Amino acid sequence: MASTSLIDTLFQRTLDDIIKGLRHQQTGESAFISKIVEEIRREIKSTDLHTKSVALQKLTYLNSLHFIDMSWAAFHAVECISSPNFSHKKLGYLAISQSFHESTPVMLLITNQLRKDLKSSNEFEVSLALECLSTIGTVDLCRDLTNEVFILMSSSKLFVRKKAIGVVLRVFDKYPDAVRVCFKRLVECLDGTDPQIMSAVIGVFCELALKDPKSYLPLAPEFYKILIDSRNNWVLIKVLKIFAKLAPLEPRLAKRVVEPICDHMRRTEAKSLIFESIRTVVTSFTGYESAVKLAVSRIREFLVDDDQNLKYLGLHALAIIAPKHLWAVLENKEVVIESLSDADPNVKGESLRLVMAMVSESNVVEICRVLINYALKSDPEFCNEILASILSKCSQNVYEVIVDFDWYASLLGEMSRIPHCQKSEEIENQLIDIGMRVRDVRLELVRIGRDLLIDPALLGNSFLHRILSAAAWVCGEYVEFSRNPIELMEALLQPRTSLLPPSIRTVYMQSAFKILVFCLHSYFLYKENNTADMISEVRDFTSHRESPGSSDLAANKPPAYYEQDEGFNPRDSNKSYEDLSIMDTGDDRTSNLLEKGFTHESIIKLLNLIELAFGPLSGSCDVEVQELARNVLGFLELIKQEICDCFSSKDIGFKGDMKASKVVDLVHDAFSEDLGPVSVNAQERVPIPDGLVLKENLADLEEICGNVQLPLSNSFSLGSPYGESIGASESIPPSKEELEPSSESSSLLAEHRKRHGLYYLPSEKNEITTNDYPPANDPKSGISTNDDAQDLVKLADQSLISKRKPNYAKPRPVVVKLDEGDVAPINAKKPEIKDDLLSDAVREVLLGNTTIPALSQGNSSDKLSSKRKGKEKQNVDLPESRENLGGEKPDLGNSSSRKSKHRSQGKERSKKSTEKNNTDEREDHEEKGKQKSKHRHGRHKTRQRAETRLNLVAQTPVIPDFLL
Repeated sequence: MASTSLIDTLFQRTLDDIIKGLRHQQTGESAFISKIVEEIRREIKSTDLHTKSVALQKLTYLNSLHFIDMSWAAFHAVECISSPNFSHKKLGYLAISQSFHESTPVMLLITNQLRKDLKSSNEFEVSLALECLSTIGTVDLCRDLTNEVFILMSSSKLFVRKKAIGVVLRVFDKYPDAVRVCFKRLVECLDGTDPQIMSAVIGVFCELALKDPKSYLPLAPEFYKILIDSRNNWVLIKVLKIFAKLAPLEPRLAKRVVEPICDHMRRTEAKSLIFESIRTVVTSFTGYESAVKLAVSRIREFLVDDDQNLKYLGLHALAIIAPKHLWAVLENKEVVIESLSDADPNVKGESLRLVMAMVSESNVVEICRVLINYALKSDPEFCNEILASILSKCSQNVYEVIVDFDWYASLLGEMSRIPHCQKSEEIENQLIDIGMRVRDVRLELVRIGRDLLIDPALLGNSFLHRILSAAAWVCGEYVEFSRNPIELMEALLQPRTSLLPPSIRTVYMQSAFKILVFCLHSYFLYKENNTADMISEVRDFTSHRESPGSSDLAANKPPAYYEQDEGFNPRDSNKSYEDLSIMDTGDDRTSNLLEKGFTHESIIKLLNLIELAFGPLSGSCDVEVQELARNVLGFLELIKQEICDCFSSKDIGFKGDMKASKVVDLVHDAFSEDLGPVSVNAQERVPIPDGLVLKENLADLEEICGNVQLPLSNSFSLGSPYGESIGASESIPPSKEELEPSSESSSLLAEHRKRHGLYYLPSEKNEITTNDYPPANDPKSGISTNDDAQDLVKLADQSLISKRKPNYAKPRPVVVKLDEGDVAPINAKKPEIKDDLLSDAVREVLLGNTTIPALSQGNSSDKLSSKRKGKEKQNVDLPESRENLGGEKPDLGNSSSRKSKHRSQGKERSKKSTEKNNTDEREDHEEKGKQKSKHRHGRHKTRQRAETRLNLVAQTPVIPDFLL
């Protein structure tokens, strides 16, 4: 090491100097720290321990507050703990506790120093070593120092004894075989009278029981005695935690313990003990009605207290008891509702969870109305917490609490417009999910999607982009429910859609394409089925009656349908869905009337609109947007050319054979197949056919599908995607089969379903050809925005009264559910293989089948573990332990007889072992034999005494009859 001059030592910076220097640094703090670290690197190499310890102290400070690496100073910390000076030793132990870990290279160098300090007569040095061991104790350290900790557990110095008991927890965790040495003495400490020792040992048992409570059932008598006799609130709290784990394992024990717990709940004035008693009752003693009622009455005292902490504890206790005793929450619903407007965010969070616990089919509408009002006047964080709770509860178990899905779809639309809403992803998923699961809600979903799409102001809010994506998808997928598809098309193609990200814009483009295909299909279908009487009907209808509505974005748009009822007005908000005669899906006349809404002029105008909007997008930088735009433009070119060539604006009749109609039918049939929910595990359940190698090419596809007639590939051409002209292909005379109503896509799909029916989910095809528009902005279903908290409480009070399930006017719609895999599995960590070495060791000690492991310095954990693996595991249930002990109840009061018995047995074993050793050694060397005999004799006596102590614990009963 480098020597240090006296000048360097005298002018060494102290820790106070560094702190003052850091505080005076306005800028360049990192430069100052770097300079200090360089000084420390130089000073810590000094041979003077004082200089070294001061440098280590400064480095420890910088590591704790500024995260400066100090692993390079590990050896210097070991040097400091070997100093006879207590101040140097203290700084060294502090540095070791803060920076050492299991992979520290010099960890093995501190074993002997720790052993030396644990045996020191200075209790403060012993305390430093124990604290260090409790922080950095590894398997090797805990194994090598178990004897020293065992001795200190019976130290005459209370300060040392208390800390040694605390260190046992770390020793047991790292080295389970230490249980065979220390556990008996730990149990003996339960009979102590000193409150500090009692607190320490109960704390250790509380932590042990939390990991494996079953192993500590035999100690229930000792814990019960402490519960009855102790007056230390801290000790009682720990004992209550232990009984909360033990009571569910033994019902007879719960019956005995519940009354003392209630006595503590009645008599004590300590809020901490009251709350722990409440929590113990509501978690583990819910079957005892009197105890639960007492706990609820004490919870009420917490709820009305002015202290925010106590109010939070009361709400938390209600949250624990709510799953089994919801009546306790309903009794305190006024306080719970009022807490939603509390200033403390923790109180608001607990009250929100309690409100959601009260939700049922009968009150979900009223509770959601109350919560939406609170969300409107809350801060952004709590507002989104409310919205998340509503979305989670309503979608739980595939919307089991939702009866009116039209209301829920409207609620999703309302939530989308809340100013602070940031739950766009959840709302998007649910809008799409209920559309696929519930057929009856699709009409309302299209209405909500239309309202969102036609508002240009929403496009600038980045939090709504995902919701707008869902609205666009819904309107495109279920366009047949729209009152004006052209209006939807204009909303999807409005100029402000350029504000959307490419991923959302592609959804808009795809939905616009679906709407175009629907309009063209309806137009061609009407032309093909045109009759004279229907022509006169249309002309008579249009001449005597005004169009039912016009587009909000462009005036004078043709209607999407004509109503059957002369007095029906689609904008009449007082009409209910049941009054719409167009909902009759079996009426062909309704379908035909629907197709009459598209004229030749409107179709041409629609094609021009799409061409104008998609043209610039064909040169987009985003590949997906560019590809979709070019595909749609190619499709448009074909359709527009044939419409212009084959139709006259004055004649609505059909001219010639049209390829465009055939293409539209194919695409429409592909889009008309209903999309349903798919299990998240569906792909995993598909068996791979024998001999199929997925990574190889699909050259044998033609052989598999050889008898399936594919559509003609040269029916039309889309041209080059890189700016070349896109035109229609040469006309090919259609075959007789092509003119038949059935399309190739349907036949392909049917053939594929026939061949691979295993991969399809069962579904019922129930086509709905309604295009009516639901009543909008019904004042009866509006959500109130009253800001008065008292009115909200009254509203909640009326809605939360338990009552019979209301008789709804219409039955709950069918919700498509899958047998399994409806919800994506949570990415939870796989449960680790439980290390039950500690539990096995505790059971062996308590049941009397134990052997003291050799604890010499040369032993390794590998040898001990291999020995234990060779033994047969004893999975003995606790009630059977009495049979193992001879079937007799042991005497807890008289232990002297048991001690003398075990000592006599130990003496006999010791005598036999000594004689055998002496005989073996005489054959070799007499003098060496005598020395080895004495040495082994002494070691055997030590082991004999340890075995004697441990056999005492073997007589601990499972649970005595008087306690049960």
